[in-house]
Amino acid sequence: MTAKLFIHGVPDSPAIWRPLLAALDLGDTPVAVPALPGFTAPLPAGFPATKEAYSDWAIEQAEALFAAHGPIDIIGHDWGALIAQRVAMLRPDLLRSWVISNAVIDPDYRGHRVARIWNTPILGEIFMALSKPAMLAQGLAAQGMPADIASEEAEQWRNKDKRRAILKLYRSAKGLSFEHDWARDIGKLPAQGALIWGADDPYVQLSVAQLFSANTGFPLTVIDGAGHWAIAERPAEVAAALHRFWSSL
Repeated sequence: MTAKLFIHGVPDSPAIWRPLLAALDLGDTPVAVPALPGFTAPLPAGFPATKEAYSDWAIEQAEALFAAHGPIDIIGHDWGALIAQRVAMLRPDLLRSWVISNAVIDPDYRGHRVARIWNTPILGEIFMALSKPAMLAQGLAAQGMPADIASEEAEQWRNKDKRRAILKLYRSAKGLSFEHDWARDIGKLPAQGALIWGADDPYVQLSVAQLFSANTGFPLTVIDGAGHWAIAERPAEVAAALHRFWSSL
C-alpha cells in the first residue's frame, strides 16, 4: 500500500478532502491530511508563512510518511497543488507519484483577481477585515463547494492568523507569479505526474492546465460540470481518475 499525502489550498482546510477521501475508499492505506500551518490553529512561533516555508513544511510531512512507508503519492489542490509540485521538484526521491488539481506552477499565469488584491499592501488587509464568515460561506457554496464544508471553512476564517498567513503566502509569490523561481524548475518534475481539473474553474482556467499538459506531456483529466473545487464537487469522478492513474504506475 502506497501512503498518500493530501495538501489543501486557500482558503481551505483538510475538510475539503472529506468527500474525495470517502469516494476513494482507501481502506488500510496510510493517509496523511495535514492542515497548513496557521490555517486551523495559531501560526507556529517563528513560522514566516512564505511559499518556501510551506514547501519546506510539506517536505517534512513527506519525509515522515516516506520513513514509515516508503515512496508516497502526493496529491494537492489549489495552493496545495503548487506546494505538491514544489515537493516533487525538490524531493522526487520521496515520491512514487504526484497529482495536482486546479492550480499549476506556470511561468505565464499571473493570478486571479483576489490573489492580486491579497498581494497588495493595505488593500489586502482591508479585504480581510471586511470578509465575514457568513459572506464567505455563501460565496464558497455559490461556487460549488458543498454547503457543509463551506460553512466549516468559513468558521475558520475567524482565525486571524489564517488571514495573516494567506497574505504572507500570496505576497511571497507576488500574487501567483512563479516565472522567476519555481517555474524554472518545471523540468525537474518526475515523470509520474498528472493533472485533474474542474472544467469551469473561474480562478485558474482550464486553458492553463491544457497548455501545461501540452507543453510537458503530463496527462490531464477534465471533470465536466465542476469548478475550482472539483475534488469536493465531483468526488466520484476525481476518485476514478486517481485510481486509474495510480493503477498505471
